[in-house]
Amino acid sequence: MAPRYSDEFRRDAVRIATTSGLTRPQIASDLGVGVSTLNKWVQQHQSDDLMSGPHEDVEKENARLRKENRLLREEREVLKKATIFFAGQRA
Repeated sequence: MAPRYSDEFRRDAVRIATTSGLTRPQIASDLGVGVSTLNKWVQQHQSDDLMSGPHEDVEKENARLRKENRLLREEREVLKKATIFFAGQRA
């Protein structure tokens, strides 16, 4: 019988899959779930978001997008520094 995962676990897995920048196989392996299971959870989450309508929780969505934007900027800065570092080692 397949293991049962709590709603909280599923939400956290979807959040990680959509915001971490890691590949889904990596995330699935780290969490101990199948890739197809993780993909199904993400797909269900996306359809749930679409059904909630554009007017619900706009402020909450804006806050989430700001947080995601900040995370992406931080990741970009790290990658820029890494590029400069590794370019200097080759010279």
